[in-house]
Amino acid sequence: MTRAALNLTDQLDAMRADLGELYRDLHAHPELAFAEHRTSAEIVRRATALGYEVTADVGRTGVVARLANGPGPTVLLRADMDALPVREQTGLPYASTATDPETGGPVMHACGHDMHVTCLLGALRVLAGARQSWSGTIVAVFQPAEENGRGAEAMIADGLFTRFGKPDVVLAQHVGPFPYGMVALHPGPALAATDALRITLHGKGGHGSRPETAVDPVVMAAATVLRLQTIVSREISGTDTAVVTVGAVHAGTAHNIIPDRAELQLNIRTFTPTVRTRVLAAVDRIVRAESAASAAPRDPDIAPIDTFPVLVNDESAVDRTATALRAALGHDKVVDPGPLTGSEDCGLLATESQSPLCYWFFGGVDPQHFLNALSAGTVEQDIPSNHSPHFAPEPEPTIDTGVRAMVTAALEWLD
Repeated sequence: MTRAALNLTDQLDAMRADLGELYRDLHAHPELAFAEHRTSAEIVRRATALGYEVTADVGRTGVVARLANGPGPTVLLRADMDALPVREQTGLPYASTATDPETGGPVMHACGHDMHVTCLLGALRVLAGARQSWSGTIVAVFQPAEENGRGAEAMIADGLFTRFGKPDVVLAQHVGPFPYGMVALHPGPALAATDALRITLHGKGGHGSRPETAVDPVVMAAATVLRLQTIVSREISGTDTAVVTVGAVHAGTAHNIIPDRAELQLNIRTFTPTVRTRVLAAVDRIVRAESAASAAPRDPDIAPIDTFPVLVNDESAVDRTATALRAALGHDKVVDPGPLTGSEDCGLLATESQSPLCYWFFGGVDPQHFLNALSAGTVEQDIPSNHSPHFAPEPEPTIDTGVRAMVTAALEWLD
């Protein structure tokens, strides 16, 4: 371990240009959930060249790269691969112009999964070249379809743990909108549970000039959206946490036609089963009540889109990993951000394998730019967050931190 730690800076210097080129290539060629064919092929090519035993098409488009190096723990290192249906507005020379082959809509790496793949491949290169410094087995999991919450589940169903062994720890990381060079991790419930719902409100269509002959689902939807915002403000205690977001509203085809239906898509974030149950019950009550108040001809349809459980970091695993990260990055570079309302399906890998999980964030923003925004009170306006069309981590310093963090964590858990 000592030799690998001492040589890590030199190794990062040697591969920085290559990893930077890889990152820009992945960023320019994003792929949506379960369509990560080009990304997977590049991972297979690179991991195979490093001497890993590589298996493709695990859970449809996932990749597993395994390296056994004597007796010792099995350490699972995970990176997600999929992009989002977002039109990039960063203005970068390597900005995505990709489109979804099925819908023709825009595609962008607006959540940094291209960064995750790059950093894990960099870590695999370091670890493969430092076999004299550790003993055990590395199982690198490049997971598809994190954004829709189905990728981890698909890999598990495809025999991830029966085919490649159960790990002694699951390690994963995510780039975020805070200064590069820093790492943030929180023990216990670290990321929220998600429930995504599709709600169809039924009206009665008619001519825009004669609303008295119709039941307008657009008005019904507007009333429902506003009423749903009272759940968090009026039904959830100030000491609890919940988020209810209506992320999509679809209704109508023309200005002079009252449609016969409207669709809402909801995203709900909670941390405890009690709050989750209360929020879901309130959504159901409000949607049905607004429908009845509008004299809808039939009850609304409420259907799940996807769901993520709460991501729970093992407290002892976080303590052990954070200690190693502080030694590698500096004590002031490792912080506890508290629970965050983002969601992740990575926790399923730990739950299914009954292994401790340590999941952390690493920053991707120029520190001075962040400090200026913080001083001005404009962080929300000036620092694009994940899923924004302007989200763009600074490549080289961020990649360095991501590789260093993953290598450090892996070596801490390997013999």
